Parts: sequence; C-alpha cells; structure tokens
Amino acid sequence: KGPSPKAVLMWAGRVLLAMGEVQKIITEKLTSKFKPVHLEVLNESYKHSVPPGSETHFKVVVVSDSFQDQALIQRHRAVNETLAVEIAGGVHALSIVAKTPAQWAAAPQVPASPACLGGGKH
Repeated sequence: KGPSPKAVLMWAGRVLLAMGEVQKIITEKLTSKFKPVHLEVLNESYKHSVPPGSETHFKVVVVSDSFQDQALIQRHRAVNETLAVEIAGGVHALSIVAKTPAQWAAAPQVPASPACLGGGKH
C-alpha cells in the first residue's frame, strides 16, 4: 500500500521521519525560500496509480511570515515558482496549504486530500 501520509514531517527545520530524494529537495527548497515556522512535505503518491516508491504527488503545508499581506494566489505562485524544476521534472501533482503563523495558530488543520480518480482507481 505504501508509506503513511505523514511520510515526512518537519518542525522548525528538524526532520522527524525519513523521506525520499524528491521530498528532501522540496523540503530544502521550501525551507531555504520561506524560512517556515511549520513545514510538512507529504508524499501522497501511494494514493495514486503509480509504481511503489514513486515521488510524483505531494502535499506541502508551509507556514511562514513571508506570506503576510499576500493573497492566496500569490502564496501558491511563490511555492510553484520555488519548485518549478521539480514540477517540470516529474512531480505530477502539488497540493499547497500556505498560511501565516497567525492563520496556522487559529486553524492548524490540513484538509484531507481527495481520493484519486485517475488511472485504474475509479
């Protein structure tokens, strides 16, 4: 079935669980660019019709002061621009939750990802 949805979890730059190479790159880039107070990089590839061990579908949760006074679309664009090489090179899907620390403190939940409807899963 694959790894748990919490395949990687970082808090204040400390890796708590193991991760794959693409996950590491995504984590490093987001950490460098946004200096997050909370960061989760979740490999959700196992939920999709891809070979075991794939790193093609990710959800990122980025909580950063750098999102202050930015519209949601601006935050998403900034994350997409930061990960442009990975998106062009094999990351097929990227779900983004981008919040300020105040927004995260008020609502520290991450919405569940929808079930895969692609490939042979429907």
